[in-house]
This record gives sequence, structure tokens and C-alpha cells, in this order.
Amino acid sequence: MPDLLLELRSEEIPARMQRKAAGDLKKVLTDGLVEAGLTYEAAREYWTPRRLTLDIRGLTARSKDISEEIKGPSTTAPEQAVQGFLRKAGLSSIAEAHVHSDPKKGDFYVAHISKPGRAAEEIIAELVPGIIRNFPWPKSMRWGPASAKPGSLRWVRPLQSILCTFGPETEEPMVVDFEIDGIRSGNITYGHRFHAPDAITVRRFDDYVSKLEAAKVVLDADRRKEIILADARNLAFANGLDLVEDDGLLEEVSGLVEWPVVLMGEFEEAFLAIPAEVIRLTIRANQKCFVTRPQGAAEDLSNRFILTANIEAKDGGKEIAHGNGKVVRARLSDALYFWTTDQGDLPDLGELKASAEKFGLDLKKPLDQRMARLDHLGVTFHAKLGTQGERVERIARLAEELAPIVGADPTLARRAAVLAKADLTTEVVGEFPELQGAMGRKYALLQGEHPSVAAAIEEHYKPQGPSDRVASDPVSVAVALADKLDMLVGFWAIDEKPTGSKDPYALRRAALGVVRIILENRITLSLGVAIAAAVSSALATYERLGDGAESRGVVAMLDSRIRDHKGASQLLSEAGLISRLLKGGLAKASSEAFGSADQEREFFDGQRVMELEASLSPFIADLLAFFHDRLKVYLRDQGARHDLIDAVITPQSDDLLQIVRRVEALGSFLDTEDGKNLLAGAKRAANILAAEEKKKTAVAKTVEPAPFREGAEKSLFAAVNQAEKQAGEAIQNEDFSGALLALSVLREPVDSFFEHVLVNDEDQAVRANRLALLARIRAATGQVADFSKIAG
Repeated sequence: MPDLLLELRSEEIPARMQRKAAGDLKKVLTDGLVEAGLTYEAAREYWTPRRLTLDIRGLTARSKDISEEIKGPSTTAPEQAVQGFLRKAGLSSIAEAHVHSDPKKGDFYVAHISKPGRAAEEIIAELVPGIIRNFPWPKSMRWGPASAKPGSLRWVRPLQSILCTFGPETEEPMVVDFEIDGIRSGNITYGHRFHAPDAITVRRFDDYVSKLEAAKVVLDADRRKEIILADARNLAFANGLDLVEDDGLLEEVSGLVEWPVVLMGEFEEAFLAIPAEVIRLTIRANQKCFVTRPQGAAEDLSNRFILTANIEAKDGGKEIAHGNGKVVRARLSDALYFWTTDQGDLPDLGELKASAEKFGLDLKKPLDQRMARLDHLGVTFHAKLGTQGERVERIARLAEELAPIVGADPTLARRAAVLAKADLTTEVVGEFPELQGAMGRKYALLQGEHPSVAAAIEEHYKPQGPSDRVASDPVSVAVALADKLDMLVGFWAIDEKPTGSKDPYALRRAALGVVRIILENRITLSLGVAIAAAVSSALATYERLGDGAESRGVVAMLDSRIRDHKGASQLLSEAGLISRLLKGGLAKASSEAFGSADQEREFFDGQRVMELEASLSPFIADLLAFFHDRLKVYLRDQGARHDLIDAVITPQSDDLLQIVRRVEALGSFLDTEDGKNLLAGAKRAANILAAEEKKKTAVAKTVEPAPFREGAEKSLFAAVNQAEKQAGEAIQNEDFSGALLALSVLREPVDSFFEHVLVNDEDQAVRANRLALLARIRAATGQVADFSKIAG
């Protein structure tokens, strides 16, 4: 069967666009061929900085003939229906239609459509110009004299030639002839623009690849990557160094060259005083070069770097390496200036005293100065959530409150939170925003901060993605949780939630980060309490601001009568109050927190307490549901069964670690024979009960032994009493395996009950009692999970 070779050659395509563009070309062309009635065996795309290539194998030479009948309206139908039928069938008049008869429906019109097959080259010649004109480049341009004409061709860079051949392996392929804006397709391409600029005539893909290679063009991007990586490793090793590998940079560099030539450059050793991350980013961002380190070194870099040229220079690349070295030295000079400047005093220290006093900062320390400046400048975090300084204040309060729960020192947690965003105003982070956190850690260590504080400044951003590690130091954990919870609570309060695929503030990532931090550090934490604590922290921050704060964040969310009342945050954050917020209700918690009604009335009267609770509860429930969604995604990625997750999670579940333990215990239990049998019995009981409840059949409020008629009823009642009690005690101790073991004693009594007892007895009282017994089974197993949601 014939093969198709298509190449679109242009001036240089930006590296970031090449892979996607080649994939888009493959999809739109193959989709168009299939829609036109052709089939193919295989298709593969290729790309270089100057060309997109498509190799399609086993393409049918001709589309099939098509014959079909399109049924129309009755011959007595109104003119409007007849005209619609003509348009649908592509007929010019009703005379072209046929009349068919039906004994029941009478006469009606039918169009007999016959479409002869078309040659593949005709279809290709029609498809490709349209694809080129409508190609989905993120950015494109017009060029040359034709650019002044309306509708002129647009391409990412000026399109220079089109190669399009089609034919079987055993014959001379044909050129698929078409033209677009003066560029006519052919069987000509060109090699490397410096080494082999002359025209190359090609027949099909195999000789196309070999002739390009001879003309100093490596077509396959993955092969270019392999060449660059192997040569870079070998060159580094030959100089007693190790290559610092970078997959993202390798992908980018392979898209900058058609004929990769790996060289080594160098810079002065004095620049090694700059942190390794800064050197690496400087060289990577500005020159697209790899850095090296002494063999066996873990962190330190060498003063040699690896560059990839696109030409074999006559001098072996000495001038290319020298030129790159000059640029690298200039960039590193800037980086050295930034690094040293960040360690000096700021010129506006006198203006920073108020901010320093607010956060307890020491203006003799450079990083403290930067934090004071961040607050002093009033840099906006979000119009509805205040400034970065206010955000830091909220995070610091929350981190201090969370610290004891995660085993951290509250003083260190607060200090780390206060300095966590300070490096945003440093010169280095201003130049390289991706180093935020990492530079804060370095500056914190230089000014003598506790190692846990320094670590938290960097690690509180983690995890940034599914493959990123989570913070493990308790101080880092406290600040990371506070940072992410503040984000979520704030944006939830202003109703900026993720919708569909849109998540501009990365709130899904923040929630998944909270989930991973809690689970991977095995932290027992009530998320409902943590959310309430974040609300408390925000209220306290905004109350300090006074007038003008009523439109911000959680303050705007709460009812106006609560919003205007000073002391709301003091009530929420009173010792012991948060931990009782969800369990006993805010009104009960407040009465326990204060010694007398007079003290309570200083903050809220009973009505205000209930209003605040009513305002908070739906908010907490909504955010908990979002966490549940992220938890389900995480657990499914870990291999957990979706039905077990659904069986365990309830709208009130806010202890993520407990949820995971329940799922693990339930999965292990259901793998046993007792587990499978109990599941069957419990589901049967739940189904019968649900069906009767739907019919509004009477169910006794409690199970009474007196109406029992069968021994199986008595045995099941005794077993339920025992299992319910033992399972409840095990759950109190968070021994979920023990709870399921206690429930397993129900297996035989449940089986015997359904074998010997008719639930729907004619005696209404007996039936109601037996249904109540089934309700006890559902309640007993429901202590661990909703068995009705488990498959099987």
C-alpha cells in the first residue's frame, strides 16, 4: 500500500512549539484522511527547528464508492419540509428524488445518493492547503509582499517549501501537486543551512532521512537528545567532571539544533561563591547551557559548562565556546551583584520600623529587613484578600496554632511563617522567581536562623506537584499547612473556586498538598477544626485593620451582624474552643470556654453565637467536600478501590488519616471469607430495609426480644449487641481492623437469620421488629463503612 511523506519547512520554529505542532499536524491530517474515507496503517511525526514532517504508512490509494438512500417526507408534505429534504440530500429539485410506497404510510420521497471514490492524492491535495491555512499556532505571522493582501498565509515563521510525495514502495512515488500563496509542493527539500544549503531531491521517507543525515540534519528529536546527552556526559567525564543533567533543558536544546555539536566553556572560579542554584539558573536561562560539578560532588559546581552548537566550526568550536563564556561571565557578574546586595542593608531602613515592630523583626538582619519592606510596600496578594503582609500575618497566627498538633515548636513555627515570604523582595528572586523559598533558606542560614526555620522557608511551598516530596520537619509542616489552608479558606470565602478545567490559583494543587502532607507524615488532624482556625486567623488580622476590612475574605463571607462585631476572632481562638467547634456547636463551645454568662456576653450574645456558627458550618462543609475529592484522587492513584473510599467517606469525615486507615482495614477484611460473607449479608439487610423504608413500611424504633419467634432472631440480636459494643470500643481506640473483626461474628447469625426467618411477616408488629433488627445490622456495620456502597 502507498506511503505519504509530507514536510513543511520554514524559518526557525520556537523550540517550545515544535513537539505540539508536529502532533497537531499528525492529528488534523490523519483525521481528515479518515473522514474522507481513507485508512492507514501507521503515522509518525518528526520535527526540527526548521521543519515539521509526517510519515504515514499503508494509506489506501482510493476511497470507497458510496451508495446510500436518504428517506424524505411524504409526497403530500408541505413545501417547507420538502425543501429541507432537498438541502439535506444535496438535490437541486424534487424531480431528482424517487417516490417509494408504503402500505401504511403512503408515498414518500427517497434520494438515492451515489458518490464515486476519489484518489488519495486528490484528497491530500485538497486537505493539506486548508490545514496549512488554519494551523493552530499559538502565534503566527505574515511576511513578504503578499502579507499586504487580505487573507494572506500566516505561519509561525515564513514558510519556505513544501515536500509532499505519495506512492508504494515498489514504484516511483508521485508528487502530490498543490499550491498555497505561491509555494508549490514538490519533492525537494534542503539540508543544514550552513553545511548543506543546496536542494535535495527525495522519493520517500527512508531516503529522505538518509539524505538529510548526509546534509547534517538529524530528523528525530529523540535521537538528537540522545546525541547531546551522551556527548555531554563523555565530554564532562573526559575533563574529570560530572554533567548536571536537566531533562527540561535537554528537551529545549534539542529543539534549537538540527546538527548537535557539544562543546565546553568556562568562567572564572570566583563566581563559584554564588549559590549553585543561581549559577545553574543564570547559565540555563540565558545561554541554554548545562553546568557540571567535580566528580563525586553532591552540591558544588565546577567552573565549566556544556553548550550545544548547531555547526561544526573549522576551529573545533573554540570561538563559539569563548563567545558563550563571555556572555556567561557577564550574566554571572549580575548574579554576584544580586547575591551580595541581598546580604546588605536596605537604603530605606528608617521607613520600616512600624512593620518591623508589628512582626517582631530585627532590622539588623537582612532577611528581616526584606520582610519589613514587603509589608511596608503594601504589595497586593489579591484585591479581596489584602496585602502580602496581611497574608503573612494570617499564616503566622495559623502556623502557631497548628504547631502543637504537628509536633512543632510554636515560636519557631511563627518565626518561619513570618520570614516565609521575605525573599520575594530580594534581588535574586526578582531575577529568578523560581528560586523563591530556596533563596530564603540560604539567607536565613546566613543570618543565623534555626535550621528548622530556614528549612520551612523553602519547604512550605512543597509539594509543587505529584512527584515533589512533602515537607517532613514539623516546623515546615506547620507553615506549609498554614500557607495552603489560608489560600483555600481565602479564595473559598471570596467564591473564587476552581470550575471545570480552570484553576487559576492552583487551589486543587494546594488541597492535594494538604492531603499529602497529612497522610505522608501520618498526622491526626481534624480538617474542620483547621479550617475554623484559618477563619479565626483571618478574622483576627482583619479586626486589627479596623475600617475598610469589612469587604475582605472571610469577613465579607460572614453575616453582616457578625462581621461588624469586634472580638469575633478572640472568641474563636480562645483556648479549647476550636477543638469543640464542630463537635458541640459554637454556642456550647463558647459557654465552656468562658466562666460566666457575663464574660460570654462581652463577645457575643446567644443570637450572635448561633449566627456565626450558621455562617461557618456550610462554608466548612463545602471546603471539606473539596478536600474529599482531592483525597479520592490521591487514594485512587495509590491503588485504593473507589467503592471502599466512597463507603468510608461521609460529608462529616474530616480526619484524613482515619479515613485511610478505615479503607486499608476494610480492604484487608473484605479479602477474607468472613469479610465477603458479612458484606453479602449486610448488603442484603440494607437492601431489604431500604426497600421497605421507601414503601413507608413501619420500622420499630428499638428491637424488642418479646416478639421473637425463631431461634435465629434471638441469636442475631445477641450477636448484634455484642458486635456493636466491641466494634464501638475498637473504633474509639482507632483500631479499625479490630472493629471489623468484632463485626465478623455477625457472619453466621446473619446467614442463619435470612435462611430461617421471613422478614415480611404477616404480623405487623413482628415485621416492624425484624426490620428494626436489620436496621441494627446496618448501624453496627455503618460504624466502619457504608456496606451498601461496596461492590460485590
